[in-house]
Amino acid sequence: MIVTVLSALAEPTRLGAMQLLHDGGEHCACELMARLDATQSRMSRHMGVLKAAGLVVDRRDAQWVRYRVNPDLSPEIQQILSAVMKASASAERTAA
Repeated sequence: MIVTVLSALAEPTRLGAMQLLHDGGEHCACELMARLDATQSRMSRHMGVLKAAGLVVDRRDAQWVRYRVNPDLSPEIQQILSAVMKASASAERTAA
């Protein structure tokens, strides 16, 4: 499970999506596409990987899909996700 989670987070678009979702809110696929400059098919594929890893859940809203961080993540996976988000934010600040 840990390898699957880390593998899912190792791709920049998926990591970016998780950074956007990590605020605790629910985000439309259209918003993720716009913020990450991704096509619908590319975003769908990446969100499928995150969903298969158990990191996100989705719900249909008319023609769009809304995503949020899976509220049922185990404490261990929550810790890993928080550490990755913190390290990623720190790396972005350092690079800027």
